[in-house]
Amino acid sequence: MSDRDGIFAGDDPFQIVRTWLAEAEDQEINDPNAIALSTVDAEGLPNARMVLLKDIEDGAFVFYTNYESAKAQEIEATGKAAFVMHWKSLRRQVRVRGLVTREDGMQADDYYRSRSLKSRLGAWASKQSRPLSSRTALMAEVAKVTAREGTDPARPPFWGGFRITPVEIEFWADGAFRLHDRFRWTRNSAKEPWSVTRLNP
Repeated sequence: MSDRDGIFAGDDPFQIVRTWLAEAEDQEINDPNAIALSTVDAEGLPNARMVLLKDIEDGAFVFYTNYESAKAQEIEATGKAAFVMHWKSLRRQVRVRGLVTREDGMQADDYYRSRSLKSRLGAWASKQSRPLSSRTALMAEVAKVTAREGTDPARPPFWGGFRITPVEIEFWADGAFRLHDRFRWTRNSAKEPWSVTRLNP
């Protein structure tokens, strides 16, 4: 019997994440697809914030944001990012580290169109991460954008997706007496096979 049978079984780490996420969707109260995304600024100081993971592809993870935001600027500068998904209800987490590229084509257009109208207009109105004088000023900008863009706004040129192609994925599951189960999948590039190692808790 493999040391990775049970919730860790399989040769595809992306499928394991999909399975865990599907289980979390039945138990988490809010946003089971929330991830704590980490980037690094020009001085090497880390940043972290919560964003929503929107797609698990066969070889990557995709989320969307304003390309002029702090996180996007830091990603563009380094081409790297990391994130953690934590499900308190399942007592599990997934850590990912990898290389990042933009998703600003048809896939981004399709996702943008799937959002509510107010969210689409909000993407136009928000100058994300930059100073804002007041909420009144923000709502005035939303009204201005609504009048200009109408009820079917196109995706803003400064808004789109990022695709994280991992070189490391670690799965963690709670164990009795803090004797947790941890497995780390690593590879040097997306074209290479994964190597799997059990880690001490």
